[in-house]
Amino acid sequence: MKNIGSMVIQMLKNEISEIDYNRYIKQLTFNEEESKSNLAVYNAPNLLIANWIRTKYADKISHLFEIKTGVKPAVSILVKSQNTASVQHSIPATPTHSDKTPIALLNPSYTFQNFVVGGSNNFAYVAAKSVSEKPGIVYNPLFIYGGVGLGKTHLMQAVGNVMLAQGKTVIYTSVEQFLNDFSRHLSNRTMDRFKDKYRKCDLLLIDDIQFLSNKNQIQEEFFHTFEALRNENKQIIITSDKHPKKIAGLEERLKSRFEWGLVADIQPPGLETKIEIIKKKCEINRVKLDKEVINYVATIIENNTREIEGILSKLNAYSQLMGVDVNIEFARNVLKEQMAEKRNNITTDLIMEIVSKELNVKSSEIRSKSRNSNIVYARRIAIYLSRNLTPNSMPQLAQYFGMKDHTAVSHTMKKINELMKNDEDFKVKIDELANKISTMTSE
Repeated sequence: MKNIGSMVIQMLKNEISEIDYNRYIKQLTFNEEESKSNLAVYNAPNLLIANWIRTKYADKISHLFEIKTGVKPAVSILVKSQNTASVQHSIPATPTHSDKTPIALLNPSYTFQNFVVGGSNNFAYVAAKSVSEKPGIVYNPLFIYGGVGLGKTHLMQAVGNVMLAQGKTVIYTSVEQFLNDFSRHLSNRTMDRFKDKYRKCDLLLIDDIQFLSNKNQIQEEFFHTFEALRNENKQIIITSDKHPKKIAGLEERLKSRFEWGLVADIQPPGLETKIEIIKKKCEINRVKLDKEVINYVATIIENNTREIEGILSKLNAYSQLMGVDVNIEFARNVLKEQMAEKRNNITTDLIMEIVSKELNVKSSEIRSKSRNSNIVYARRIAIYLSRNLTPNSMPQLAQYFGMKDHTAVSHTMKKINELMKNDEDFKVKIDELANKISTMTSE
């Protein structure tokens, strides 16, 4: 078991940035005595490193164990006991911290340089960059909202990393952590220490503010924290899954204050932005993928770009274990189960609905006899996707689309395949449509 624990860390080393490995992962030691087949225990030298690894890499470590052993264990990151001399010698000297010098648990890879900017997130990026240059002066508070995995936390922590480098005091917390901290200090009658921590920082980063809903006591405390910081021109950045006006169970005075600065949204990325994000993730994680594989991954991921790291990790791990390079056939084979789960219950009617919406052509027009070039284009795509994504035979499709017989469907398939072979952008567009259709069935 000990060898496996060490081998997993070596596998992880090949998938993450050198900075992450040297700063955090390298300091882990596998605890063979506490580990079991369904539990992998690692020791970290301090709470900071333990919390950071637990948040960022516990799932990935568990996945690598599954690849190596066939069993996916729970992963526990514990802090080494400092009661024995042997452990004392193994712990590097680390600076001490008090409640008055809080530690900011920021991801060092969340920087502006590592953030891929596209039309869907440019406004939020520019706003965050401006805040990092003039904290407390422009856009205070900065409120960033959008769906899961679109980069809200990345932008928020990018500002934090800039200010940390300037020697500023940064607090990053989720609403849940804020609530737990509040409850602990309240029960211990140490609220002065709580207020010192949150009201005397230079930058307060609050993730998932929507979870303040209907929590009246903590809303009251957060309101006073907000007021204290803003009165001192200290910067506040908040994220949420929705616009502040749409957060139910939130006091009106908080909603209005969240809009005092700037509210910026992040939309799901388009295909081109997804491709650039994958390229950047490959660069950071030292994963080599050719253009065809990158395009394929871009078409199968949904709006949540956090999927990317999991897919890259899976491809890279399988590639290393099998000793082969990742090409398009390999990628399709490794990810086929993931795609198969999405493609249940696909119907021709669903395909028609999505194609007509994406190409701005009515479904009735697609099934008509019209020879208009835009309608013919949409019809061919709908037929191609129906043939590949549904169990319908060519005669059945000919009947559905009002064609003479199956030879017309066969001709359409040949035409689309030729276009995909000669036009890479067209092929990527078809793949993206196929993924959207698959996603609709899994929601």
